[in-house]
Amino acid sequence: MLDVEVWHGGKPLMQKMARNSPAKASADIGASATAKVSRWSVKPTQFLNIGRRYFSLLLALLVWWLWYRYTAPDSLAIVRENIQVALTMVFGSFIAGATSEGGGAVAFPVFTKLLQVSPLDAKIFSLAIQSVGMTAATLSILALRVKISWPVIFWASLGGVPGIVFGAIVLTPLLPPELLRMAFTAMVAGLALTLILVNWYERERREQLPRLGAKAIGVLLLSGFFGGTMSGLVGNGIDIICFSVMVFLFGIAEKVATPTSVVLMALNALAGFALHAVVIGGFSPQIQSYWLAAIPVVVIGAPAGAYFCARLSNKVIAGILIFLITVELVSSLLIIPMTTSLTIISLLMLLFFFAANYLLSRASINSWD
Repeated sequence: MLDVEVWHGGKPLMQKMARNSPAKASADIGASATAKVSRWSVKPTQFLNIGRRYFSLLLALLVWWLWYRYTAPDSLAIVRENIQVALTMVFGSFIAGATSEGGGAVAFPVFTKLLQVSPLDAKIFSLAIQSVGMTAATLSILALRVKISWPVIFWASLGGVPGIVFGAIVLTPLLPPELLRMAFTAMVAGLALTLILVNWYERERREQLPRLGAKAIGVLLLSGFFGGTMSGLVGNGIDIICFSVMVFLFGIAEKVATPTSVVLMALNALAGFALHAVVIGGFSPQIQSYWLAAIPVVVIGAPAGAYFCARLSNKVIAGILIFLITVELVSSLLIIPMTTSLTIISLLMLLFFFAANYLLSRASINSWD
């Protein structure tokens, strides 16, 4: 007899193998070694999963490093001098990634109503900071493989970029600041009223668009242009308008429509920011200081919001959105001086946005194939 012992962790794996079966003994030893190696090996897919899980953190570290290289040695001084902006965007960036409102939905009203920043400067800041925060959220959405609707992003952006140019260059000089503030409030309040109404009953939800025909493409182009015009006026809007079209007209689930609107706003914020930084001007040293103070915050907050949204139900997302819009509406009524003419115009805009959203929700989806 030939005694062969392979020890692992103090226990024999094989004992007293017969001399007349060397092939079997060799095979058993090889199998044991293979099993030991396999326990310690990592499959390539596991590396990918780990990478996706920590992608947002790695991205934030990269942006922080670039931010520090650009702002040093005044990095902390910039944040201290604009601490109110940084604190605003802690909440704003999370909302940007988690809902269809975008970071500008928090930045624009807070800047114009509480910090007394002009609507023009607030709009430029909103576009600038969303070009960072919403882009970070977009990259996290792609890394996490969250479901989005690429046809909506493509066709709405195709209409959105000209809309931003039209709103920023043509309409902004013509409209008074108070009207711009209330236009944004009326737009989101109309969305909230429709969400409340349509969520009283169960409705069909789908995760992708139906077959796109000429009518559906035309609707996306038009909604993109209108939303882009609002973004050119107040720094936000294309995400809210297209969210309404996706949810109310096409019946897309909020869990898909929300990250789609985040990606859509990121692309159009980049276009709007480039328009003001390169063509129109207006990216003043003061706005740049606001922007630099908020960057370290939004690269964490926006991806965190996107991660949070991916784990919520459709009705919870709608409820959060309704609550935030209610806060926006109440704050506007308390802070903005409401003249008779402004009140009438604001009510007309509210009725328009509500009627448009409600008619979308009642339209037959088949008529847009």
